[in-house]
Parts: sequence; structure tokens; C-alpha cells
Amino acid sequence: MSPHDTAATRAFWIAAPGRGELRSEPLRAPGPGEAGVRTLFSGVSRGSEAQRMRAPFQAGEFPAPVKYGYASVGEVTAGPAELLGRRVFCLHPHQERYVVPCEALFPLPDAVPARRAILAANLETALNGIWDAAVAPGDRVSVIGAGSVGCLAAWLARRIVGCEVQLIDINPQRAAAARALDVAFAAPAQARADADVVLHASGTPEGLALALRSAGFEATVLELSWYGDRAVSLPLGEAFHAQRLSLRSSQVGALPALRRARWTSRRRLTLALSLLTDPALDALVNSEGEFDELPQTLASLAEPAGNVIMHRVRYRADR
Repeated sequence: MSPHDTAATRAFWIAAPGRGELRSEPLRAPGPGEAGVRTLFSGVSRGSEAQRMRAPFQAGEFPAPVKYGYASVGEVTAGPAELLGRRVFCLHPHQERYVVPCEALFPLPDAVPARRAILAANLETALNGIWDAAVAPGDRVSVIGAGSVGCLAAWLARRIVGCEVQLIDINPQRAAAARALDVAFAAPAQARADADVVLHASGTPEGLALALRSAGFEATVLELSWYGDRAVSLPLGEAFHAQRLSLRSSQVGALPALRRARWTSRRRLTLALSLLTDPALDALVNSEGEFDELPQTLASLAEPAGNVIMHRVRYRADR
């Protein structure tokens, strides 16, 4: 009997701001064109979970109650023969088992461990940012904010021939992640002031102000942060006009214009998964815990101070 013939599964819900809980909900059998998945791991990126945007398969609405998440890795337990037993990535909330259309699943390359594949969605966001910023060989690139997206953007830029990459964060403990990625690290006071491209991913107005100060003449500052409904004040009376800077947004919901005619979101996420073969990226998953502990874990991740870049959630195989 397929595990998807069982009556229920458990999912993580934000019951109220700052309070999460595990809820039981029905689990139906897959229909035509669908597959059932048993979750192995899911990922919690501290910054993006704190500043949420609507995600695929989300249930409920912000601020609460809402079932949220977008980094699930599992094994197909029911569905078409070509997917059965495959390890897959899905943009799905934190849940033990689920049923989705087959086109929502992305088979993992053989060389990509399931434990690392939880980085795929954030790597896709970073990749889109690199494209939006038009980072080119030889550029001096500053990345401000060493969260998961910032670290991954710095890692991608470092792989472009001749690029000099500096990863900047107020937390000196993030230097360890920069070293693992072979990227130079700097505190804000040591940030270069002549970057050709600045990618901002700190999610703070102070970080964006630093991004403007770090940009060289006629450079591009690309905003990767999501502020929700928060107002952001910027020092546009300083170097912004004198340096003729360009401030641009990047959002993973749309492909860059120059790639839109040939690329799809599926092709982009497939590429992101194929890039996760580098063991150095394991340094970004610096926290781990059980699914049963997720309500307490997310409460601690919401605290202002913390060194977690990506938290990995483990799921029990016997459920």
C-alpha cells in the first residue's frame, strides 16, 4: 500500500506572529499527472523566513495562520514510473508528505546530495541577481549581507573569470563561510569604495546605504533584499548623483529581460540544482534539527542576533 493511502500528514503552520505549530491534515492519493513525495529535508533561510513573500503551495495568508516554505527535498513514493524512487526538489512548505503536480518536481542530479539541495531556491535567487546585475569578467563585485542569498551570489560571482569579490557583513563570524567559498570577507568599515557592481542582500537600510557608498563611478547597485511594507530611507544626497549610480531591483519571480525569450523558470531552477555539486556550499548549512522541533527552531531563528545562514530540517523516515 502506498504511504499516500494513509489518512493524514503533518505540516508546519505559523499560527500567530512569532508562534508556530505542527498540524495534522489530510493526505490524498495522487491523481493523474501528480506524484506523492516523502520529505527528507527542508531548508529555513533565516532572512527570507523573517521577510516572507508568497510561495508556491502556500496555504493561508500572512501574517497568520499560514503554511509557508519553499525548499523541500524528498523522495517520490507514488506517481509515474519515471519519477518513482527519485530524489526531487520542490518549492513546498515544511511538511512530512505531500502530493503535487509532477511538473512541480525537479529531479536532483546524481552528484548533488539531498542534504545540500535545500539551497536550490536561494541559489536560483542569487543566479537571477547575477544576471540582473550583468556581472562580467574582471568586475570588482561587492556583496553586502552574508546570508544565504548573499553568500551564494558571492560564490557565483567568484566563479566568473577575473572577478574580484568582496563579501561584507557586520557579523565577523560570517568570515568562516566566506573562507569556505574562497571569497574575501570585510567588515563594513573595510568595504571597498570602487566596486563595478554592488549586490545588496542584508535586508537593512544601513546595508543599502553602504552599498551606495561602495559603488564606483556609474556603477550598478542591485537590490536583492525584500522589505515587505517597511519604508526605507536612503542618503541620495551623498554620492548617488555625483557618482551617477544606477539602483536596480531584482526579484526571482521574473527572469531578466535579456533571457526571457529563451529561459523559463524551470530551466533556471534546473541550472541552480546542477550547480550544487560543490562541497564548499555545505558551509552555508550551519544549523540542523528535527521536524518535530521546528516550532521552537523558527522562534529562535526570529531572534535579532544569530549566526545561522541556512537551517536544515530533518524528517523521520518512518512517517
